[in-house]
Formats: sequence, structure tokens, C-alpha cells
Amino acid sequence: MAEVTRDSIEAKLKEYTDPYLEKDLVSAKAIKDINIDGGAVSIDIVLGFPAKGYVDTLTEKLTELVGGVDGVSGVTVNVSSKIAAHKAQKGVEPIPGIKNVIAVASGKGGVGKSTTSVNLALALSAEGASVGILDADIYGPSQPRMLGVNQRPESPDGKTLEPIRSYDVQAMSIGFLVDEETPMIWRGPMVTQALNQLINDTNWTDLDYLIIDLPPGTGDIQLTLAQRIPVSGSVIVTTPQDIALLDARKALKMFEKVEVPVLGVIENMSIHICSNCGHEEHIFGQGGGANMSEEYDVDLLGALPLDMSIRQGTDEGKPSVVADPEGRVAQIYREIARRIAGKMSTQAKEYASKFPNIVIS
Repeated sequence: MAEVTRDSIEAKLKEYTDPYLEKDLVSAKAIKDINIDGGAVSIDIVLGFPAKGYVDTLTEKLTELVGGVDGVSGVTVNVSSKIAAHKAQKGVEPIPGIKNVIAVASGKGGVGKSTTSVNLALALSAEGASVGILDADIYGPSQPRMLGVNQRPESPDGKTLEPIRSYDVQAMSIGFLVDEETPMIWRGPMVTQALNQLINDTNWTDLDYLIIDLPPGTGDIQLTLAQRIPVSGSVIVTTPQDIALLDARKALKMFEKVEVPVLGVIENMSIHICSNCGHEEHIFGQGGGANMSEEYDVDLLGALPLDMSIRQGTDEGKPSVVADPEGRVAQIYREIARRIAGKMSTQAKEYASKFPNIVIS
């Protein structure tokens, strides 16, 4: 019987390309330990992204792969996740209590960006991350309704706000502070000040990710975000029709200009499936998101169907990921969430917060 060596195990592991890291686990430095005891092999893997829904698949694939090495009699695979803080724009300070900020944007309204944001936050939470969501749409906040919350946040010291917790996600929105039907008749400077306060005066607790649900367009709020808030990555939501893609391109170019990495594009309302007969139809056109991702060399993170349950769930305060966790739509959101987090885990890490401030007196 051949002797089992670390090199032979690593060579075998290199044959598996991780779909979320887009490289093998050895090159990605995710293999933390390989123990060999005769023919028994134990492998410790630490992923840089939350992956509860993927652990079984990964364990199965690697067990089968390594089990095929000559001399191996048994394989144990241990998978865990450790999420690091990743670099944001230059000159923007990290926010206490938040490792990574992900901005979810669209060039135009009505493409389902807020629905996508809340389901992504819930999907990352379901995958094992600590997650918050900030509703940055001051004029049209929708997260309170989508999360099924209508309470006001507490302020223990009169200066800061406690985030509202719903479905294990920490949330903050101007909608928690004003009546649902009160219009926000504010000029730009008031809006940017409100956004600053909502993000910096909220007592976020140990967040791996804060999802920011941006209003449509490329105006004051987007500019404030780019200049003052440390964003580690952005996601563009579009629908397949040309007019939505035209505006989505503007959002993408805006992030490129302010040097925020675009993690990818999500195509919403990609296909309509008839609830009566199951007939599938591309009522908003076809392949727009794929064409855009090809043209700008960004990933197409996933495509979501035009499904009545998605709309019903958010209207009722029970988004798809929590309303039907095992359903097809929830699984698509979780797959997209793993892709986003996996892509971010390959970016440069942020070490500034690890160092003490040096004061010369």
C-alpha cells in the first residue's frame, strides 16, 4: 500500500475548483491543516465566507476526491467560516461594529432592489453571518414594511439608536422614526445628514456585513456613500429590458469612478413562470444581465424569476428567504449571497482597525 503524503492530498485537493472562490482551496489558502495517521486523513478548511448551505456539498465532494488517493482508508473533512474585514475606498474610516459594507444599487426604480436587499441580508444570515441592513432610501423607505416591523428604535443615551432586530437581522431606517404616510420633504443636505446619522449613530453589534439598500439613481445619497462610508463592495440590480440596463450601467460606472469594487449584477424578474400552467416566458426580454456582465467584465451573480410569492412575502413582512426557506426562490437568494460573500473574501483585507492609534504627546 502506498504511503499517504501531504503533497499527494494537496495535489488531489487542487483538482476541485470552489464555485464561490473560483479557484482551488489550496491556492485560496482555505486549507488550514491536513493530518495524516496511516491511511486516515483529516482536513480542516476555513472559508472566508458564510456557507451553511454549501458545507454538506463541499464535504461530500472532497471526501470522495481524497478517498480516491492510493493508500487512503478514511477521510474526515471539517469546514468552518471566518469572515474578515475587507478594504474599502481610500481615506474612509471603518465604522465600529461593522466588518464589511455592501451597497445594493440600481440605476432606476421599480427593479426590485429593496426586495433583493432584504432577501440578501436574510440569506447571508441564514448562511451563518451576522448581518445588518440600512435603508438608505430617505424619501421612500420600504424596509420597515418588508421586515414586518413598525416599532420605534430605543435610544438609551439620547444620542445613539439601537437597531431594530427582525429575523436575526439588525435593521435601521428613517421609516422607523417617522409615520409610514409622512412624506420626507427635505433638501439634499438634510438627506445626506440623515444618512450619516442613521449609519454612524446606530449601535451596530459585531456585523460581518451591513447591506445598504440605496435609493435609485446616482444622486446625493450615492455621493455621500462614496465619500464618507467605507464600502467594501457593491451589487447592481437590474431587470432584463434595455431601459433598466441603460440605467444599471450608470450605477456600475459610478462605483467604478469612486473605486468601489462591483461584485456583480443580479438580474431580477428574469423569467415569468405561469402559476397555472408552468409556462415560462421572458416578458422583460432575455439575457440583458448576462450581456451587461460580459460587456463590463463583472459577474452575473444570479437571475430571479418574476414570482408572485416574492412580492406577497415582502408586502406581508415575510420575505421569501424566511417565508419559505426550503423553496426555490430562497435557495436562489442563498446561492447569490454565497457568491457575493465568496467574491468579497478574495479581496484585500482591512488591517487598519487591528492597530492601536498612536498618539504623540
